[in-house]
Amino acid sequence: FRQMIVSLGKPDVLFTEFTPVAGIFSKGKTNVIANLMFSKVEQPIVAQIWGSDPKLFYKTSKYISTLGFSGIDINMGCPDRVAIKTGGCSAIIKNQKLAGEIISATKKGAKNIPISIKTRIGFSENEVNTWIPFLLKQDIAALTVHLRTATELSKPAAHWEEMPKIIEMRNRISPKTIIIGNGDLFTLSDVRKVHDLYGCDGYMIGRGILANSWLFSDKININEKERFNTYLKHILLFKKTWGESKNFANLKKFCKVYINNFPDASKLREQIMETKNLGELENITKSLKDKTS
Repeated sequence: FRQMIVSLGKPDVLFTEFTPVAGIFSKGKTNVIANLMFSKVEQPIVAQIWGSDPKLFYKTSKYISTLGFSGIDINMGCPDRVAIKTGGCSAIIKNQKLAGEIISATKKGAKNIPISIKTRIGFSENEVNTWIPFLLKQDIAALTVHLRTATELSKPAAHWEEMPKIIEMRNRISPKTIIIGNGDLFTLSDVRKVHDLYGCDGYMIGRGILANSWLFSDKININEKERFNTYLKHILLFKKTWGESKNFANLKKFCKVYINNFPDASKLREQIMETKNLGELENITKSLKDKTS
């Protein structure tokens, strides 16, 4: 998917899906390590990792430092319940001691690779005044802040009004740390709007790219044929990369990313979702593409 985004309109930097540090050294490590595969066209790309054991962060960052990534990002913001139960991701917001140990261990393992943090403004309450200064004192290269608490998930509007305070803290505590804002950014117009208001160094887009794969190109009015053709390219890239070795079910779900915003799109997606194997998916997509204008 990242390679497809690069071909449609490349952002300044890409991040991998977050990878559990415990998984890289587990019996099922082959599947986990696959998360860290990337191609040259994706550079610069940052490996995002999560967990709660500083020792595993050290081992993982040491391993990642051999793979050619441009940076390592520690996820301290995801509100996933499973991750929280293990003490990882946004649960770390409640444990500054552990956060410090994880950052330190990751730095030691990564050596000269830049370390960044992705977090939220708090766990269940707004903790900008205590949590953000703590992170800025850890001498990190970049700090991405999703402007909601963990318990808010993605429901209320992101609290962008907190960003001026965060930038002021950065200027005072760690001037070289890059501040990246995140939350409710679905178009480049959204990014320009918050940039004019708050002036972050950068902006991270997550869910927005799943709603519009052409987002970074600022292209509008994508016709049906181009949408199907793009999805077909994704299918063929998946086939070339994984063949039959990887479950194609997730690939089917990507049809919603491309096949949208035109009449009967949902009905056509239903045909795609009913396919039973990769070959069938490829054939039905070709057929639907040929029928579009």
